[in-house]
Amino acid sequence: MAAEEARRPTGPPPGERLAGRLAAEEPRRRRIPRAKAITALTELGQLDLAIYGAVAETPTPTLDSPLRRLSRLADRSRLWLGIAAAMAAVGGRQGRRAAGAGLVALAVDSAVVNVGFKLAARRRRPDRDSARVPALRQVPMPDSASFPSGHAASGFAFANAVGQTLPTVAAPLRLLASVVGYSRVHTGVHYAGDVVMGATIGASIGDLVGWGLSRRRRPGAGAR
Repeated sequence: MAAEEARRPTGPPPGERLAGRLAAEEPRRRRIPRAKAITALTELGQLDLAIYGAVAETPTPTLDSPLRRLSRLADRSRLWLGIAAAMAAVGGRQGRRAAGAGLVALAVDSAVVNVGFKLAARRRRPDRDSARVPALRQVPMPDSASFPSGHAASGFAFANAVGQTLPTVAAPLRLLASVVGYSRVHTGVHYAGDVVMGATIGASIGDLVGWGLSRRRRPGAGAR
């Protein structure tokens, strides 16, 4: 689920690309709003690079190995599939419902992120060699586009969908999804902006899937 299907792109980051398009257009009526949009997008791109560089330069030898292993564990949503299996096995009827909602959310998220957003944005992966990301942190660099983070999206999609059925596990799952998202910056394969937007997209998908499934389970939901 959340498989990396698109090839690694070429071209500038989405923010810089959009800023360039706005700047290239001949100014018309809204010169000031356009100029502000260009400036804001440029500054966001610079902030993204600054955060990535700061994380890469900060020595964290105690965290490097655990975060690398967690990042790999979340590849292809294996972490969330394992949690879903555990909930279905020991959680009774509610656990099975929650696991099912989580799996549906992962499937929807994979299609939306990998087929939709990644192919549209085509943001290049970070140059972690230039940023000097420590070798102990590094995981294999995916071939897919950097924006948005599929790991962050799948984690929050799963957490929010499951949380609709089992509210008591929502907070721990979101915390775990947050750590997985950060691990993608720590290991050098994503910018922070990729993770933030991936989490936002995934959370929205999880909420929608959980809400839709809960409506279907309500007595008389199909009666009109």
